[in-house]
Amino acid sequence: MEEAHAFLERHPDVQGIDVVMPDFHGIGRGKIIRRHELDSLYRNGRGMPGSLFGQDVAGDDVEESGLILVDGGADMRVWPLPGTLGYLPKVGRGQVLVGMCEADGSPFEVAPRTALLNQIARARAAGYEPMGAFELEFYLVDRQTGPNGRRMPATYALTGRRSMQRNTMSVDELDEMSPLFEAIYEAAAASGLTLESLISEYGPGQYELTIRYRDLIRAADDVVLAKRLVRTVARRFGVEATFMAKPFGQEAGSGMHLHLSLGSEGGRNLFADQPDGSLSPLMLHAIGGIRKTIGDTMLILAPYRNSWRRFASAVYSPASDSWGVENRTVALRVPGLPGATRHFEHRVAGVDANPYLVGAVTLAGALDGIRDQSYPGPAAEGNNYEAARPADLPRSWIDAIDRMDGSDFVKRTLGARMHRAFVAVKRAEWLRLELDVSEAEWELYGFVV
Repeated sequence: MEEAHAFLERHPDVQGIDVVMPDFHGIGRGKIIRRHELDSLYRNGRGMPGSLFGQDVAGDDVEESGLILVDGGADMRVWPLPGTLGYLPKVGRGQVLVGMCEADGSPFEVAPRTALLNQIARARAAGYEPMGAFELEFYLVDRQTGPNGRRMPATYALTGRRSMQRNTMSVDELDEMSPLFEAIYEAAAASGLTLESLISEYGPGQYELTIRYRDLIRAADDVVLAKRLVRTVARRFGVEATFMAKPFGQEAGSGMHLHLSLGSEGGRNLFADQPDGSLSPLMLHAIGGIRKTIGDTMLILAPYRNSWRRFASAVYSPASDSWGVENRTVALRVPGLPGATRHFEHRVAGVDANPYLVGAVTLAGALDGIRDQSYPGPAAEGNNYEAARPADLPRSWIDAIDRMDGSDFVKRTLGARMHRAFVAVKRAEWLRLELDVSEAEWELYGFVV
């Protein structure tokens, strides 16, 4: 209650608060409440249907999920997540993340955040504190399509100029877009979100934001807040932010890299180098565990048909289970800087993936590897894109759906009910697109075959 009252005192002009619950897809479902309702939200929670987790990305019910009209479609309760209540300056409203709960107050078993909380509890029971941070890549595009009917990189907020060049790591490009990004940083500060480095990425109009390293559950919360914040600010500058994994077929895809380590209760990094300078055996076991399970988790790392386009070209998009030190062509990269801050980076997930589920399966694989003392194998060297893709990894979206459907590891990590619902939703999305004959197919095949 103190958090709610302090917010209202700091922002006497705020009349609306966005109540946001991330669904299977990481999409914020909820409502906008009025100022006088915030007190009640914190005291009594708010009703929302559990069937929101049984919907596809378009918001259509998927009956096979087992979540539609359960108990007559009665509402469940959502409650504010501490530390997520903030203010969006360009929007003029507040925003708070909420989590859905069971009748006894425990987290709803089908919510993705619950899966991550369960794995964090498992880690803590073993004496580990999971720490992490995500990097987000995304494109800024114009609202209107170009003369060819295709999307174009956004014009710069400062100059109104447009560049079709890559401008990789160009500081001048960041300066030309600086009014928009300064507004993003301002909104992040008002929301308690610590955004850090900004980079002009490899594709025209593509950028990357890093978020401060912290406890893993809050790191995943930060992704939901950051993506929504970037979208809302971009709209108010007349452009759109897209978090599709591969919005342009010939350009770089957008990833969501997870940096992960395990700390002790006293705050010591358990992945820190050994006294002789060698890598931590604990970290190597964690990498070994993830390598064994990565094939089962590809549907979570690449949840949409578009996600798989990112693997069609080897532009910093490693669709493999390889690992290496200071090598950006591998799936699991150990950054080269040695010392107490040592960690590894999981580079496979697209920016369209759900951060809670990515965190859950990554941590679960790491914990399995530590438990089993898994050997990660030799580190890859050189350009790993030139290596053959492992034969036991899914080759397509439907392969990934089938692989996850039969995965005991994912079922154990998510719980049987969430596992069933997630697979059913993704299979329904796959069928929806399979039945949709595209204009490209008409152009290619319609009158010649």
